[in-house]
Order: sequence, then C-alpha cells, then structure tokens
Amino acid sequence: MGSKKGRTMVEVGADGVAVITIINPPVNSLSLDVLQSLKESFDEALQRDDVKAIVVAGANGKFSGGFDISAFGGIQQGAVQQPKSGYISVEVLTDTIEAARKPSVAAIDGLALGGGLEVAMVGTQRLPRLVGLAKSLEMMLTSKPVKGEEALGLGLVDAVVSSHELVNAARQWALDILARRKPWVATLYKTDKIEPLGEARQILNFARAQTRKRAPNLKHPLVCIDVIEEGIVNGPKPALYKEVEAFQGLLKSDTSKSLIHIFFAQRGTSKVPGITDRGLVPRKVKKVAILGGGLMGSGIATALLLSNYTVILNEVNEKFLEAGIGRVKANLGSRVKKGQMTQEKFEKTMSLLRGVLDFESFRDVDMVIEAVIENVSLKQQIFADLEKYCPPHCILASNTSTIDLNLIGKRTKSQDRIIGAHFFSPAHIMPLLEIVRTEHTSPQIIVDLLDVGKKIKKTPIIVGNCTGFAVNRMFFPYTQAGLFLVERGTDVYRIDRAITKFGMPMGPFRLADLVGFGVAIATGSQFIENFPERTYKSMLIPIMQEDKRTGESTRKGFYLYDNKRKASPDPELKMYIEKARSISGVAVDPKFVKLSEKDIVEMIFFPVVNEACRVFAEGIAVKASDIDIAAVMGMGFPPYRFETSLIFLLILLGFPLVSQSNNLLKNF
Repeated sequence: MGSKKGRTMVEVGADGVAVITIINPPVNSLSLDVLQSLKESFDEALQRDDVKAIVVAGANGKFSGGFDISAFGGIQQGAVQQPKSGYISVEVLTDTIEAARKPSVAAIDGLALGGGLEVAMVGTQRLPRLVGLAKSLEMMLTSKPVKGEEALGLGLVDAVVSSHELVNAARQWALDILARRKPWVATLYKTDKIEPLGEARQILNFARAQTRKRAPNLKHPLVCIDVIEEGIVNGPKPALYKEVEAFQGLLKSDTSKSLIHIFFAQRGTSKVPGITDRGLVPRKVKKVAILGGGLMGSGIATALLLSNYTVILNEVNEKFLEAGIGRVKANLGSRVKKGQMTQEKFEKTMSLLRGVLDFESFRDVDMVIEAVIENVSLKQQIFADLEKYCPPHCILASNTSTIDLNLIGKRTKSQDRIIGAHFFSPAHIMPLLEIVRTEHTSPQIIVDLLDVGKKIKKTPIIVGNCTGFAVNRMFFPYTQAGLFLVERGTDVYRIDRAITKFGMPMGPFRLADLVGFGVAIATGSQFIENFPERTYKSMLIPIMQEDKRTGESTRKGFYLYDNKRKASPDPELKMYIEKARSISGVAVDPKFVKLSEKDIVEMIFFPVVNEACRVFAEGIAVKASDIDIAAVMGMGFPPYRFETSLIFLLILLGFPLVSQSNNLLKNF
C-alpha cells in the first residue's frame, strides 16, 4: 500500500492477529504516504472477519524515528499538499487507531521518537495521562528520550521483552486484551495520573516560568503547555483540535523554517562534492595518539575513548602527563557521578588510555592529533618528527585553530596526509569538528577523518585552509565589533545583555573572559597580520592584561568572578576603557551611548555576516549550509533565528556586504 517511498504491510497469522509493519527506511519515518497507508491498513484489518486483534511494528528493528521532517519543508514551500485539518492527530491516531473496535498493541523495537511515539501511544493529550503531568512536561519540553526499563517504570509501556520475543509477546498481549485477561483502556480518557486542577495549573505555570527563562525567544514550548492545559481543563477532544490549530500556525513560522533548515544542513555536512562522491571507503582507525594533555588534548582523548578507540597520550614530562591523564579521568568521572556511566565501564574505558613521553609507541598508530600550544616552529618540528615514527598510512592531524596548515607541514614530505582536526572546547562535549583540508590533502585522508568524526558523535564540516578556518574567522569580528562600540560609548554590560537576549549563550565580553585574554591577544595578532584592513586594533584587552586581569582564570576581566565563577559587573572597568580611548584617540559619541538593543545586535553581527560572506565567496566553506552549522554548533548562534539562512541567501542573490549599509561600521 502507499507509495514506494514509505508504506505499511499487513500480515494476518493463524491466531487472528494482524501485524501492520511500518516500512520506510532507514528509520521508518512517518511521511504522509506512510500515515495514509497506516490508516488504510487499519481499516482493512478492522473490516476483515479473520482479524481479531492488531499489532503495529516497525521494519528492521526500528518502530519509527518520528515524522518525516522533509514533509514540513515541502508544505512550507507549497511543494507538498498539507493534509486536511486534524487528519493525523484526530482521524488517524484517535478515530482510527485508538477508537478501533479491535484491540491494538504497539511492538516497539529500537526507537519510537516524536511522531513514532505518538503512533505508539501518546501525544500532548495522552502522555500526561500515562506518566503524569510533571514527567510529561519534562519529556515534551526537553525532547529527552527514555529507555525501555525507565519507560516501564513510568507507565509509558506495559512490558519490556527481548527483541526476538517482541512481536510474539505483542500478539499474545493483544489476544489477552480480547479475552479480558488484560485491561483495555483508551489512553485519551485515563485520569488516574492527572493531578487535581489547582495543582495541575501550578505545575503548568511553573513550567511556563522556567520555559520563558530558558528559551525567552521561543514560542512553541509555551504553545505546547497551553495545549496540555486545554486538555486538562476542557477535555482531550477539544484539545486535539486546538493542537491541530496551534501546529498549523507554528509550521508557518520563521522559527520552524529555520529549525528545519538546520536539521537538513546538519545531515548534509558529510556530503562533500568531489570527495564523498568518489566511492572512497574509509579505512579503519583503531589507535590514535594525542600530543598534548591540556584542556583540549584531554578533551579530544576523552571523546575518542568514549567511542572505544585506543588512545596514546603524549606529553613533554611526567608532571604534565600525570595532569593530562588526570583531566581525562575527571572528564569520565563526571559521567559516573551523573549516572551516565557505570564504574565498571569507567575502568574499562580508562584501560584504553596509555601515557607516554616519546614517539616510540607511535609506530603502529592510525592517526595522530597534535594539540599543543599555538607556536608555528614547535608544530613544524613536531610534524617533521612524526613523519619519522608514524607508519605511511597514518593521518597527521593538527588541532590548531588559527595557524596555516601549509606552514605546519612545511618541513615534511607527507603534506598529502596533513589535515586539520579542529575541535571546540570542551572537546568531549562540543558537537562540531572542523576538518581542514589544504590543496595537498588526500581525499582518502578526508574521508577517513569524516568517518572518525561521525564515530565520536561529532558533526564534521569540511573547510579550506585559512587563518581561523570557518568558525574563528567568521566570529573574530564578534568581540572586535564589541570593542569598537565600547570605545565609542556603548556600555559593556548592555552589549552582553542584548546579545544573550538575542539568543547567544554569552556576549562577546563574557566570552573573552572565558577564553582568556592571552588566547584573545594571540588570536587577534593572527588576524591583524592576515586581515589588517578590517581588524579593529583596540588596546583595551592588552591594557587589562598588563594589570594582571586575564579573564575568568584570574577572577578579573570584563567581569569579576566569585569562588563559584559567577560573573558580576566591575565598576573599575571604566578606568581601563578611558585609558584605551585615550591611546586610540577616540571620543565618546552620543549616538553609541544611546544605541537600542536592535542596533547593538545588528552592529555586533553585521561584521560577522560580512566575514561569513567572504568565507563562502572564497570557497573556504563548500556549502552555505555548512556555514550555518559552523555558526550554530561552533559559536552557539541560535538555530531558531531564520537569519542564519537569510544571511547566505543575500550572497547567492548578489547583495553587497551588509555592513556597507551602515556607515557606523565602516571599519568592518
């Protein structure tokens, strides 16, 4: 039934149970044709006299990965006809499946995410009735999945069995319902886990307050809460229609368009024209050596260990090596404390790590990742030495964030296997991996590193070799634009507040404190050297560093920090700003003192957009969508801001760089 894209299949056994199987590889997503086919299959099973009960399952060990997101995009663009109002949640899920005159059981194998779980048993109206209001709000507002045993404890599923017993157990359960050996209760009308109205409203209002605090720019979590409340106050059926109306409104929003764009942009990062379309097969990488056990090196080692790679950690002396291994232990130990890893698994993972002080054990490694300080001559010497010890197939990767890879590999004869593997700190948590290729890098090496990136659960993007690559180059104007505004009279803390209100995790000055002024100055010098015509040369950070203010690490930077690293404004900052103005010969401009939040956001981000345009125009990023992913995953740019796509549409349409329209930003 249905189209070749996705369908369901009905098989009726001798026991009278019809098994309806969802077939839409790879994750059995619920496209419109699958849902239509599911309804047709249910109607068929209900009409057949030889069918007593129904089981719904998914093909190939997966129940369903959720609704087919591509259909949303198609509806938004008018390429796909929108189903009639209430078709999915009312006509298919409620009036066909739940209201069926024959008992039905969902046999969930592998996963049931989003719409997949709705087909199985829930939605905004059913989930609170199964697991209680508080837990259902947590699941819906955070999209946090639960595993089988937890789902059983919550009342979300009725039983947990092994995969090979699943369908037979579900068949028997359906027959037991028919024989009244098991209860047959329509979830939509269960009330035993719903709190009294007054208590329920308190929980919902608390959820609203927390949502406004955590996601002040997002509408859909609040709409979700409203729909849940409608069901509790006026009953589930009216709430289902309110849910339909709310969904149709949200689907047309810029937020929805942006999130769908980012979803597909992320999926597309592993497709690189001229590389991944050549039929190259990734070679197996089993053993990886890390040079440098600092915060970055230990984080990279942790990420690899968590994916069961054998890791050799190299340092220059015993003290540094011990500290590096200690950091890895702490990273893994925090997972044990949070219940994300057992002590047994911790010990097994740590057994994959070995510390060394030389390169002798590198003779059988498949990849080396250099993560030492940003010093060109040091890195050149390291790579020249690595060439002598590592086998010919070994990938030679650098985690440099700013230095030209051609310079790093200048003393080697193996420039075809030198590649950038730029992680973001903390490397075992941040999701992005910039894979930096030079004109010499072998396509095979790129394919190999792409495969490693996926296996350690990173989103890899391929970028070209230049100062700052994609992320750091795009965002170097982020703090520079902030300094430009401050020296002309805009308040530091107003800037950070405006930027965080826009949706960034932190403003440019809080970020500078976190990174540290030493790194900021070193990085800035690279940009001054390579892009002098558009680098704003403020003396504010160097002046503060001279006075032993280097950011969060010294508890003094643009902010003051207490013992718990909580930031607070520093009244002494004005003195440093005035000194910087004096050196730069800049006076306070009343226009900058009175800038609106909108003006601040535009003046901080327009230079960032300009640099992103240059990165794309120069071919540093292969696809505009890769730049979106770099911004979102590398710098925390809010994925729900439709501008993440609109920015790059400007380039494609041949618009001039955006800051040229704002004469206040002529420096950029």
